Order: sequence, then structure tokens, then C-alpha cells
Amino acid sequence: MHNLEGTVCDVRHALPGGGILTFAEAISRVNLSPPVLKPSQKCGRIMNKISLPSEKLSLKDAQALFLKDEATTYFSTCTRGLLPSPARAALDVHLEGLQSGLTDKDALFATVEDTRRAFAKLINSDANEVAFTKNVSEGLNMIAAAFDWQAGENAVVCLEMEHPNNVYPWLNQRKREDISVRSVPHREGHIDAELLIDAIDEKTRLVTMPTVTFSPGFRADVAAVGKICRERGIFLLVDAVQSLGILDTDVMALGVDGLAVSTQKGLCGLYGMGFLYCRAEWAERLTPAYLARFGVDLGGGAHEAAFGAEDYRLMPAAGRFDLGNYNYPGVVVAEKTLDILNRVGTQTIETHVGGLAARLIDGLLGLGLPVPGGPAGPQTASIVCIGNLGAEGHDTAEDPMISRLSDHLSQGGFIHTIRRGMIRLALHLYNDEDDVDRLLAHARKLT
Repeated sequence: MHNLEGTVCDVRHALPGGGILTFAEAISRVNLSPPVLKPSQKCGRIMNKISLPSEKLSLKDAQALFLKDEATTYFSTCTRGLLPSPARAALDVHLEGLQSGLTDKDALFATVEDTRRAFAKLINSDANEVAFTKNVSEGLNMIAAAFDWQAGENAVVCLEMEHPNNVYPWLNQRKREDISVRSVPHREGHIDAELLIDAIDEKTRLVTMPTVTFSPGFRADVAAVGKICRERGIFLLVDAVQSLGILDTDVMALGVDGLAVSTQKGLCGLYGMGFLYCRAEWAERLTPAYLARFGVDLGGGAHEAAFGAEDYRLMPAAGRFDLGNYNYPGVVVAEKTLDILNRVGTQTIETHVGGLAARLIDGLLGLGLPVPGGPAGPQTASIVCIGNLGAEGHDTAEDPMISRLSDHLSQGGFIHTIRRGMIRLALHLYNDEDDVDRLLAHARKLT
């Protein structure tokens, strides 16, 4: 995709009519000015100059920030999202600062807080309800281990449709805390809100579910479960990694108490970083299993290496879950990607992606291909699968038809994945109708 010569990157840019733009030219299209490091300047402060205009960003302008490879078409956001140009520029400056010794730690701390606020804005929470993690798994485990579990209590989950990283934490707690894990069955690939609610009893402390399943990619009715959990004082924890940044997500409206996400998928960031939202009213009742300096309240202005009394106070709300130094490369990237997502607006992104998903589903069904869930409907999110529920295989499929189609798509440059024996095609704001139509035309050659 990239032909690097110094800091210049020649790529086919996703603009009307195509054309070759250098990395610097792509940045200039959105009024970005790549800074030049000078010995007297500090990297953290320079990085702040790499910013988008403050006004709302159109979908078209946002798409122009993603550099497309003309040889491939990307349908794999469910695995990782594409990195936008401003994020790449900010990362380059940060890394050069590390190389030159000009990194400003105080400026990085300020960027951490800017990023925390940007994420809070994305999900409609307060900034003090957001902690930094390394991934979804860490966030889920932090919540699981922070409860003062009592023998006989239970957590409710649909084990069959969860990613394994939202299965093992509860099996582990079952062993450690003598609690039970009440698993409900799925209904034709759906996590059924009614079944989750019916499984709740007087001993239920927590319900966990994804906003969108990683396969077959169906939406779950989080709001219905959230309403009941809020009424009964039960913690609702969601894995939002397959939806956040793509679908509009309001934790207050959904009744969510905890939300875990990593940045490398819909948030278009890097591996090794995530966020944990924990509603303040709940966070104050939880005790982290692990504690470091940033999770301890020493008052404003205290140095990161300062030590207070042994009788310490935890940071208010979710701040108690922050552990040690942050993934600063991940932070400087996330600050830029969250800025883009917030200014485009996730309602706009969801409408765009939903239209593409419906177009893709209609086309696949028209080719006679099996699409779990059938025509687009309430279950449709950003992931469209091809295949049959109950199949087996990851990366490869046991079904010969799915294997042939996957190979055919790969030969055509359509980047996708196979999970649970089904081809996954995952969309984001950088995809367009041409992407969908070209994939359908290519699939038609085989079918």
C-alpha cells in the first residue's frame, strides 16, 4: 500500500476521480500542517499543531483522510480499522520525539486527558467515568475482578455467542469466587434480550453481552436489558468492540454500567490500547484487583512518582482503574481518530454504514448466497456474513463453497476474514457503494 521515501508516502487517494497524492498533499487537503521538529521544541507540544479544523467534518472529507490501496478493497474492520492520515502524522511526530529525546511528558499527560474527554464525548459519559486499558479483555476482567462476589451469586451471559474473551473471565470467577455463570442459549445467532432477562434472579449481580456479536455480526438489544438491570440494581457490562466508532452509542440511553472496547477496530487506532467506561455510581462501589499510582487520589498537581499515606484514597469513579504509564503512541493516535469520529458524528456514520450493509446483503441474497439473518433488518449492524450458522472454522472454512468464495474474493483483492465457518465482511465510514458493487460483481463471476 505504501511506498515510503523519508516522510513521503505515494498512495492512491480515495478522492473523486482518483489520482496520486503524496502523504504531505493528503494532509494539506484537510488543512493539516506537518510540523518540523527543531532542537528547541518539544514533541508533545508540536503534536498539538497536528489538528483538524474545529468545525464539523463531512463524511466525504473524513473519507479523504483514509489512504486507499487501489489493488485491494478493505472489508475487515471487524479485525482492525484503517488508520487515518492525521493519526499517522501525529504518531510520526511522537516517535521522532522519542528518537530525539524531545518528548514532553507533561504534554503527553495533557493529551491523555484530551483523549479521555474525547472518548467520553463519543459515548455520552463524563470523563471521570473513563479509564485506559490495553484491550477489551483487560477491561472486562477489571470489572469481573472488582466485584465483592459472595458465594451463590451469579452472572448471566450467552456463552455460545460471545467472543471467548468475554467467556473466560466468568469461568475464571466461577472457580475463584464460588459463583455461578448462568448461560442462556442463542436464537438463530441472536443474543435474545428476553432470555437474558428471564435468567435474572435475586442472586444476579451482573449481566454481560456484546453490542454486536463478532460472528454473525448481529445487533443485540442492549437497551431492553439495560432497562431491567437498572431497575433491579444489576450491573450491565457490554463488549462494544464491534460497534463503537461505527454505531451511535449512548451509554446513558442504553442503561449501560460498564463498557469495554479496544481501539484497533471501529476506533481506527492501534493494537494494545482500549478504554473502560464504568458509571460513576457503580465505580465508587468497586475495588480494583490491581492498583498503581494513577489509581490513587493524592490531590491535583501531585507528581506521578509521589507517595502519600498508607491509608490511601482511590481515585473517584473510573480513574481508580488506570494502571501506570499509558500507551502513549496509542493515545496520540486515538486523540486524532476520536476527533474525526466525533466531528463526523456516529449517527452519520451509522446511517452510512447501515445503507452499505443493506446494499451488500441484498446483493448477496440476489446471488443466491446464504446470509445469516436474511434481509437487512433490526439485527443489521456493520458486519455481513456469508455462510450457515453452526459451521466450523476460523480463517479457513470446512464448507467447500465458503472456502472457494473466500479464495475468489482474496484473489480479487477483497480483504475479509472467516470466523465460525462464515465469511465476514465488515464496513466502516471509509467504505462506499463502489466498494460494495465491485465485491458483488466479483462474487457473481464465481456464483
